[in-house]
Amino acid sequence: MDKTDTTQIINVAHAMADAARDAILPYFRQAGLAATNKLEDGFDPVTEADKAAERAMRAVLAEHRPKDGIFGEEYGQSDGTSGLTWVLDPIDGTRAFISGTPTWGVLIALSDAKGPIFGIVDQPFIQERFLGGFGVAEVQGPHGTYQLKTSPISSLEDATIFTTFPEVGTPEERAGFEAVAGQTKLTRYGMDCYAYALVAAGQVELVVEAGLNAYDIQGPMAVVQAAGGVVTDWQGGPAHQGGRVIAAANAEVHAAALEILRRY
Repeated sequence: MDKTDTTQIINVAHAMADAARDAILPYFRQAGLAATNKLEDGFDPVTEADKAAERAMRAVLAEHRPKDGIFGEEYGQSDGTSGLTWVLDPIDGTRAFISGTPTWGVLIALSDAKGPIFGIVDQPFIQERFLGGFGVAEVQGPHGTYQLKTSPISSLEDATIFTTFPEVGTPEERAGFEAVAGQTKLTRYGMDCYAYALVAAGQVELVVEAGLNAYDIQGPMAVVQAAGGVVTDWQGGPAHQGGRVIAAANAEVHAAALEILRRY
């Protein structure tokens, strides 16, 4: 893929993120926003903001990248002919969104058969956009544009670890997370996709989660890897299809956490 292609892809990704911002922000922190539960057992909300954002991103692709496939959380799979697929989560962290907390984000990834090759984690309300891939690893925001580089901390005892839900997943998965967290300096919860952005920015060292879908992880995965981090499943294998995922700042802290997680 030459520089002209990658530049066009990055420009299209920005246009998608801009379109999603415009679609979402009129709904954020608005009284009376309706949320439909997608689960019979449990709570997995979706709002008109989720749907409007994905429609807006798909419209950008229809105009600028019509040969690419699309896999979005709200509107499913659309096959393409280019061998590339855009993997979209219009609002990752809808529970946070309907609660008014600015830890949700728009996730965009461009993937080939092996996984994501470029990704964006965008937080529209605080106007931070994290990018990774094609030699780019940066965050753009109200305080300027800065290069992303993961933390050099390599020991679990000095690490900070995040996960979104205290229960993590199954009881076994929760036990795995807690076994790792028990070796770290600080454990924090509830940051959704923004936790991965903090790994890429060098602020924290670990995110450990379970039960993810491909659209939950591919955008963050590309950003973390571009910044120097490691993203795998709990056995050290590919993570781009979701499931149990560990994102680490570097190979050393990844190996230490993985040694524990492999038991679960």
